Amino acid sequence: MGALKGNLLLTLCRLAEFSAPTAEFACTTCELAVKLGYSQQTASRHLIDLERRGLIRRVRTAKRESIRITSNGLALSSKMYVALKRVFEKPAEEIYLEGELFSGLGEGSYYIGQEGYRRQLREKLGLDPYPGTLNVRLKSGYEGEKRILETLPLVHIERFRAEKRSFGPARVTRAVVNDNVEAAVILALRSHYGPDVIELVAEENLRKRLRLKDGDTVKVRLITSAPR
Repeated sequence: MGALKGNLLLTLCRLAEFSAPTAEFACTTCELAVKLGYSQQTASRHLIDLERRGLIRRVRTAKRESIRITSNGLALSSKMYVALKRVFEKPAEEIYLEGELFSGLGEGSYYIGQEGYRRQLREKLGLDPYPGTLNVRLKSGYEGEKRILETLPLVHIERFRAEKRSFGPARVTRAVVNDNVEAAVILALRSHYGPDVIELVAEENLRKRLRLKDGDTVKVRLITSAPR
């Protein structure tokens, strides 16, 4: 449906504000217009447009209506929040994440074993990686930190060709795992995993070094300052 215009995006963010923390609230169009500082006609038009785009859902009951922000609406509001956070706050030099270890698809050793990735990790992070990744699924509540991490100017790993195929780019940043082992987090442009997963590499086998097994909690301190 195209990009959301500024005034509609502002209305969506205000609706998210009014509906916190349940993402739902009830009011009349007149009441909402007063809250937004719009005319009743403009407020009604914005609600119709946001509902048509699947960003809110409305249920009419008697003289009032219940307005619920959909998952798509919350995701868009969250992106706006992260963007404004970058504008008005000093970028964090460290970000903390926590999740559970799980077995991956077995492709980490193949990709990290490619000299094109190994060379760039050595040159740009000073890290000669063990051929494999540690896969961590983030616990609930850390989604915001992951989104902030994705907006930061991290170290760029360039695409390259080898074995008659192309290997995609990624962004990386230094990290410390369980307050013990230096590592790096890799954010691949294309990943087999969902947005709640991070992949870690280190100069040694992290599972063996930290005596980890699937389901164990993994704490990661990301060091985002001074990219090279």
